Amino acid sequence: MEIALGEAEAAAARGEVPVGAVIVSEGRIIAAAGNRTLADRDPTAHAEIVAIRAACEALGSERLPGCDLYVTLEPCPMCAGAISFARIRRLYYGAADPKGGAVENGVRLYSDPTCHHRPEVYGGIGETAAAGLLKDFFRARR
Repeated sequence: MEIALGEAEAAAARGEVPVGAVIVSEGRIIAAAGNRTLADRDPTAHAEIVAIRAACEALGSERLPGCDLYVTLEPCPMCAGAISFARIRRLYYGAADPKGGAVENGVRLYSDPTCHHRPEVYGGIGETAAAGLLKDFFRARR
């Protein structure tokens, strides 16, 4: 999660919402990314999506069944769906997102019977640091 927090800090330095993600396979980091929606002019360039794309490229597969994703913020509906479609094994996230989250808040995608793959979910990992980054980022913009 420390590396994901570093990716979030780098995103904030670029003016992006500070969210970072890391994908691990067999104890080795295969992808790390921060939000890039502004830089890429792409509303889908959330940290999780960018990391999933890089991990798929690195492994030469459209699925990541033996991989774990660490992300600093509870995934939104788009990212939660992508995590499911990628068949990520475990999801570790930092701060909960009561307004935009889709894992343990909002639509709770993985609880829906139509969800074909449910990763193991562990929330609150590095929550204080992740939430602090977000609060500081948005406080500076008000």
